[in-house]
Amino acid sequence: MSALKSKLYQLCLTFIQNRIENIEYSLQQARQASNDDTKSSAGDKYETTREMMQQEMDRNSKLLYEAGQQKIALQQIENVESDRLVKNGSLVLTSESNFYISISAGELNTDGQKFFAVSQASPIGRFLIGKAKNESFKFNGKDYIIKEIL
Repeated sequence: MSALKSKLYQLCLTFIQNRIENIEYSLQQARQASNDDTKSSAGDKYETTREMMQQEMDRNSKLLYEAGQQKIALQQIENVESDRLVKNGSLVLTSESNFYISISAGELNTDGQKFFAVSQASPIGRFLIGKAKNESFKFNGKDYIIKEIL
């Protein structure tokens, strides 16, 4: 794996680990709020608060599962070698932007350059998969030429 791809991989890993930590913290806070809520004389308020906390815990549990799946997907591309065609784990340098086909982590900056970490299931990711060096394509009204696949 190139040094640049390795740096991008680490940035994505940090992104997903931070996301998991934040979700776990939110889940813990919701559990604590639900457990700390004491029944008031207005019983409906108690039940409403507990239900809201349960919905928050359910939402965070789903987010935590999804983040865990993203981490697994990222780990599967850690040592992907470059190929002549774009695939999951490829670093794609184009005439307009640079894309790391990995997880949806948004904009990443390293070595004074901007990259977009996108999943292969994203619109641009689906568009790039299977393309070769020097291929051109149009996406969202912009013309792209693939300059390099790492």
